[in-house]
Amino acid sequence: MATDRRRPGVRGGVVPRLLVLAGAALWGTTGTTQAFAPTQATSASIGAARLVLGAVALALVAGVVRGFADARAYAAAGRRGATAAAMAAMALYQVTFFAGVARTGVAVGTIVALGSAPVFAGVLSFALRAERPERRWAAATLLAVVGCALLVASGREAEVDPLGVWLALAAGASYATFAVASKVLLDAGLRPAGTMAVTFGGGAVLLLPVLVGGDASWLLEPRGLVAAAWLGIATVGLAYLLFATGLRALPAATVTTLTLAEPLTAGVLGVLLLAERPGPLAVAGVVL
Repeated sequence: MATDRRRPGVRGGVVPRLLVLAGAALWGTTGTTQAFAPTQATSASIGAARLVLGAVALALVAGVVRGFADARAYAAAGRRGATAAAMAAMALYQVTFFAGVARTGVAVGTIVALGSAPVFAGVLSFALRAERPERRWAAATLLAVVGCALLVASGREAEVDPLGVWLALAAGASYATFAVASKVLLDAGLRPAGTMAVTFGGGAVLLLPVLVGGDASWLLEPRGLVAAAWLGIATVGLAYLLFATGLRALPAATVTTLTLAEPLTAGVLGVLLLAERPGPLAVAGVVL
């Protein structure tokens, strides 16, 4: 990987990896939570509600820990592009991920989205940051690619929707863009809580018209309120704070591979709670 000029040991360690894995496990509950939301809740409105509530939660955390830096720090030369990219990527991720999961199922949709993200992150990190992925990362990513390919090839037996798979791939690319752009901001010395609050706040503004202009009545139902609260507070506020803290000490490509704990969690929940029954090829993809 590219040489890190920061203090020794900042790139490695067990704790940053455990933080990312914990955040990924929380993300793994996202698709299942969507499945239990009221039927009138659309993919776009769920994604928008999640982002808005998550941005509020992160802003509160950033204020408490004094991590919400002056907005000018994110608009400074060399950071403006990364900030805008992270905001737009997170907004796009919400829409494409939930739409993909709705069309092709929790297990397959989540696994394709997150399984493809390390590939996109590795390419972006190398192209934009001159970071050469390690062989271990390459091997792990290859397995993920093969696993995703088996999932796509198992379309008939696993009832995989082609458009759903493409939407999930778009979500993977969006997530990778967000991770790499966030890494740029964190490497510039900005705090994890503040960085997540700013980028999610910008993404929330982009998706706010979707929430306001669409049917948000599902948020008034107890089940909808609980689902939105869990998605915003747990899978965004807490999960992305853990993610950003780990990302600060690890390469973006490594972090995106570690987040494959999310599809593992989602796959297990899809089978145990939603009675999803992928066929043999899909199961092989999950294992890989």
